[in-house]
Amino acid sequence: MANPFVHMDLMSNDVDKSTDLYGKLFDWKLEDMPMADMTYTMIRVGEGTGGGLMKNPIPGAPSMWVAYVLVDDLAAATRKAKSLGGIRDERGDGGEGRRLLRHHQ
Repeated sequence: MANPFVHMDLMSNDVDKSTDLYGKLFDWKLEDMPMADMTYTMIRVGEGTGGGLMKNPIPGAPSMWVAYVLVDDLAAATRKAKSLGGIRDERGDGGEGRRLLRHHQ
């Protein structure tokens, strides 16, 4: 499959409720990874795309799933997304070759 989803993050406003729900609903293995200013919970699903769960860092925003898609050429994918009118917000690559691209809603 071209450009598969490679990771999913749930930015939750109620981490305890989300971990309880998804852990029980899907039998996901959830593994807390303490970080400097938060706890990031790895979602291990066995086969398929896993992800993570964390406290939503955006004040006032609803809980949301964020998908990460693999591309061969980030600069080319960014240009193409812009040409299609699909970028509302672009943030720097954070030194890891990643960029946040949000589509218009």
